[in-house]
Amino acid sequence: MDISKKTDYALRMLAALVKDPSGVLSVRTAARENGVPYSFARSIQHDLAIAGIVENTRGATGGMRLAVNPRETTLLQLVEAVQGPVVLAGCLDPAGEGEPCPNRPSCHFSPIWCNAERLLRGFFSSVTLYDLVEKGLSPVFDGSFRLVDEAAARVAAQGEE
Repeated sequence: MDISKKTDYALRMLAALVKDPSGVLSVRTAARENGVPYSFARSIQHDLAIAGIVENTRGATGGMRLAVNPRETTLLQLVEAVQGPVVLAGCLDPAGEGEPCPNRPSCHFSPIWCNAERLLRGFFSSVTLYDLVEKGLSPVFDGSFRLVDEAAARVAAQGEE
């Protein structure tokens, strides 16, 4: 999974919105202050509005403002709003139609990919926009890994389905 440039820019713009005391930020200002090409920032603003993350206001003092509560909005929600579901491999749903990969039952690696995806999704959902921007907090993985037999790994991987 790659975090796209679009997602990186969108997160920078959203961080600027969280920090802005007026709550409204012009796209031009957000672009300039965050190193985002203006035309790309406009496209991102449009996509964030469609996703319900920002609302747009018109006029001389117009711009965008957060439409979500940064204390309740997770990094996972933001990433998925911009670039779609966080997926490492197509084991569970390769075609986007709800059908798992036909090789999954005999694949030795499927439990690895499914568990890694679950870890990544859990990691991204463990922190809110407010935690990151206002409090300066970041999640830290301090768990440990253990090896289990193939059957136990499959059971653990299926826990996400």
